[in-house]
Amino acid sequence: MKHLLILFYLFLNVASSCQSDGGGDNKEEASGQEKVTYTVSNEVFTNPERGFMHTWQVNSEGTAMTAASLNNLKKENVSLILRLYYLEKFKTTALSQAQLDLIKTDFSRLRDAGLKCVLRFAYTDAQDGSDASVTVISGHLDQLKPILEENKDVIAFVQAGFVGAWGEWYYTTNQLTTPANKKLILDKLLETFPKEIKIQVRTPKIKQDFVATTTAMDAKVGYGTTNPARLGFHNDCFMASVDDYGTYQNVTIEKTYISNEALFVPTGGETCPPVDVPVASCSIAEKEMTLLKWTYLNLDYYGPVLQEWRNNNCFTDFERKLGYRLALATSSVKKEVALNGTLEFNAVINNSGFAPVYNPKNAFLTFRATAGGTIYKKKLSFDVRKVVPRVSYDLKESVSLSGIPAGTYELLLKIEDSSSKLSERPDYAIRLANTGVWETTTGFNKLSQTVIIK
Repeated sequence: MKHLLILFYLFLNVASSCQSDGGGDNKEEASGQEKVTYTVSNEVFTNPERGFMHTWQVNSEGTAMTAASLNNLKKENVSLILRLYYLEKFKTTALSQAQLDLIKTDFSRLRDAGLKCVLRFAYTDAQDGSDASVTVISGHLDQLKPILEENKDVIAFVQAGFVGAWGEWYYTTNQLTTPANKKLILDKLLETFPKEIKIQVRTPKIKQDFVATTTAMDAKVGYGTTNPARLGFHNDCFMASVDDYGTYQNVTIEKTYISNEALFVPTGGETCPPVDVPVASCSIAEKEMTLLKWTYLNLDYYGPVLQEWRNNNCFTDFERKLGYRLALATSSVKKEVALNGTLEFNAVINNSGFAPVYNPKNAFLTFRATAGGTIYKKKLSFDVRKVVPRVSYDLKESVSLSGIPAGTYELLLKIEDSSSKLSERPDYAIRLANTGVWETTTGFNKLSQTVIIK
C-alpha cells in the first residue's frame, strides 16, 4: 500500500509540473524562479574534435581530399580525420609549391565540409625506409608555418610525426631519437604550430623527458599555453600487448600519468594486431578508454578489434563516449527580471564521455525574442574544458542584460568554436546530449526557459 501511495504522489507531482515543448522534461516554479530538468539523449551524433575517425594518407604531391568524400563522412557521424602527409620526395630538399598547395586545398575543403583534422607528417611508410635530417625537418616546418597559422581553425590536434617509419618516432635513419634531437624537433614543432594547437607525442616518456618531470601537470599549468600544456599523447598500438608495443616502460605508473595529464591534453590513436594478449573485449576497452580519457580512435585499423566491439554490441556505446559527451541536468532562472539588470543563470552539466573538451570554446547565453526572433548573445565566462568526465559541473553566472530591450525571450546556450571563421557554423558548435534541445540550423541548445525583461 505504501508503494502505491508513493507512486500516486509522484504521478500528481509530474502531472502538476509544466511540461516543456523543448528539451526540458519538467518545470518547477518557486519564488519566481523556474527550474527545468532535462532528459539525457541516447542518440549517436557528431560533435567537433572527437569520436571515431578515418585515416586518410597521401603521398607527395598527391590528390587532395574531395568535397564528396568529406561530406560522406557525416553519414557515419564522423567529424574528424587523421590526415597523414608522406613527404617521401622531399627527404633532402624543400617542399614543392605543389605539395604546399595540396595541403592548403585540403584545409579549405575540410572547412567547407564542417570537419577538422588530426595532422601528421612522415617521410616513409616502411620500417626500413629513411627519414630526413633535423635540418631538413626544420626547413619544412618553416615552409609550413604560415599555412598552419592560416588554417589553425581546422586543425584539431597534431601528432608529432616526421621521425621514423609512419612518423611514429622509431626506426629512424637520421638518429632523430637521440635526446638532443628529440628536444630539437619538439622545440621546433612547438615554435611552428600556433600556441592554440596541442601536439601529441608517441609515448609518455617522450613528454616526461622533454619537460624534465614525471609528475603530471595540475590545472594551473594544464589550462594554459606553455609547452607542457600543449603536449598530449597518441598511441598507435592501443591494447595490443602488455605494454602496447613499447608505448609504456612502467605500464601502471605511466597509465596513471596519462590519466592525470589527459584532464588537459588529448589522447587518441588506433588499435593494433594483439600480441600475447586477447583481442580487447568491450569491458577491457571501456576500462582503458575511461582511464586514459580517450578522445578519438581510427575506424580503419585494426579491423578485428573493431569487429569484436560490433559483435558484442559496445561499438555504438563507444561512438557516444569517445571524447566528450555533455548534457544538461538542470537549469534555473528567474521568470521576470529588471530592464538593464542582471540574470542569475544556474545550470548543472554532466559529461558522460571518456574525455573533456580540449580546445577552448566561447559560450553564450542567447536571448531570442518570442516576438520577431531578434537575438542577443551574452558571453559567459564558462570554460567548457572544465566539464570533466563523471563530475557534475555547476555553472553559475550573473549575466548583464544591458542592451536587451524589454520583452519576452527564449533562452538558449551556444558553445561555439573560438575561431571567428567557424563561430557561426553549426557544424563546429557543441551539441548537448539532451532530447529536444539541439537546433541544427543555428547550433543553439534550447534551454526551455523563457524570461520576461520589464
